Amino acid sequence: MCLAVPGKVIFVQGEDPLLRYARVSFAGVIKNVSLTCAPEAKIGDYVLVHVGVAISIVDQKDAEETYEYLRQMGELDGLEPAGQGAPGP
Repeated sequence: MCLAVPGKVIFVQGEDPLLRYARVSFAGVIKNVSLTCAPEAKIGDYVLVHVGVAISIVDQKDAEETYEYLRQMGELDGLEPAGQGAPGP
């Protein structure tokens, strides 16, 4: 199954919509993410990320609920600090 995981945009770089990228925090684990499919994303936004690409912007409440469901299902391998069930994105 393929899942999109919510995270919080903490840094954005680039002006060209096809080349923009963000640093996204998933409960403290930071990943580089392409903003090609969500070029309007800005610092502070929550985005759904699938295979390294932000596919949409979501509100904070939905992001937190989705993250918690994924955590409960054990679907966050590699997105939580070691030995920690981190709360929320």
